[in-house]
Amino acid sequence: MEPTASCLAASDAIAPHAAPFENVSATPQAAPVPTANTPRLPTASRRTVPDAERNGPCSDPESATRPGRRRTTLGTEWSRIFAWRGRRGWGARLAPALPTPARTPFTFCYAVVLLATGLFILWGDPGAVHGALEGSSSDASNLAHRPLFALVTSGIWVAGGLTSPSIALFPFVLGALERRVGAWRTAAVFALGHVLATLFTELPVAAAVASGHLPPSSLDRLDYGISYGLLASLAALAGLLVRKARWAVLVSLGAVLALDLIELADPLTNWGHVLAVLIGLACWSPLRSRSTRHPEQR
Repeated sequence: MEPTASCLAASDAIAPHAAPFENVSATPQAAPVPTANTPRLPTASRRTVPDAERNGPCSDPESATRPGRRRTTLGTEWSRIFAWRGRRGWGARLAPALPTPARTPFTFCYAVVLLATGLFILWGDPGAVHGALEGSSSDASNLAHRPLFALVTSGIWVAGGLTSPSIALFPFVLGALERRVGAWRTAAVFALGHVLATLFTELPVAAAVASGHLPPSSLDRLDYGISYGLLASLAALAGLLVRKARWAVLVSLGAVLALDLIELADPLTNWGHVLAVLIGLACWSPLRSRSTRHPEQR
């Protein structure tokens, strides 16, 4: 490349006054050490410095008008879109939300139990599965004979097994609640929703059978699952979220409950879901006073 006119003029002006081999030290000068007050150029700016600034005024004249470029390939662009293992990929974002034995012990242990019972429903003998569900059902008949056993064991099953949406929502909802309020308060909210909603729906059935308004077969209906406790926990979690997320959760819950009440496929269960959500909303005040501040709320 031919030097430019400005470069030649600068070299001619400097050459007569330069004394060769005068005051030249053989020891190379050490580069100045940057201090805390020395401004540093950001990493992104250092990578895109134009050629004219790096090589001085004697470089290619066209480089002064050419912007800095960053090499990108189809592979890098594809990895940015589907960065499952990347720093900002969906896999990395969902991983902290999953329950762990150290951070969310209640949610983790409960999820393991639900997975075991779901596998038993899927692969177990149909007769044994039906007998186990009947024995742990929280219907009015079991509540009259063994109330504590029925209330506890009815919450270790998932209605619909492993294909139910409840088992997919369970680790994220209870895990998020447990990270904010702790294991004991999360267990208390889930137990309140499960127990109170069950009693408020099954005791009226027993009263209706005793008064003759319902047949005696209504006392032995299968009643099990985690939906009451899960909905109570989700409603309680909504009170700890930021305003936009809170209203999104509440509107979604209201829409689902409204559709269930319109269809009214299972009146007792549908009204039990409404009661569970109201129980979760009633937990807002005590949970807010005990919850830890989350980065989203700052």
